[in-house]
Amino acid sequence: MRPIATYYEQHAEILRMIEELRPLLTMEQLSIGPVAKTTHGMLCELGKKLKEHLADEDQSLYPELLVHDDPKVKAMAWGFISGEKPLRRWFKDYNDKWLKNCDFEFTDEFLEETNEVIAILVDRVKREEKILFPKLEQTD
Repeated sequence: MRPIATYYEQHAEILRMIEELRPLLTMEQLSIGPVAKTTHGMLCELGKKLKEHLADEDQSLYPELLVHDDPKVKAMAWGFISGEKPLRRWFKDYNDKWLKNCDFEFTDEFLEETNEVIAILVDRVKREEKILFPKLEQTD
């Protein structure tokens, strides 16, 4: 298993990307062509980073937790794995709907769904840092 610090660093990068995106996620900003193009690219990059992070957890974090001696750690790992599926599906659907085409014509619906995806992602990061990672640090 990678050091927990690695996952904290990945979370910090994902949260930094989100904070850079938030000021751009207004209809006023997105009506400016270059801003819309930049925002689109940043959202694509966030999606890529999220996929990499989830894949890293799948390969390096959860396999060891699922065979851990402490049943509470195993149960916690299963809970986080189960919670990951909707996030993956939601982000894939979002990506397919909003990011595949390069027309950069963003709507109120786009902003609403983008903010929902971001909220889900931020919640996931915070729950891992508040619940999962401290438990792992205790078991080292």
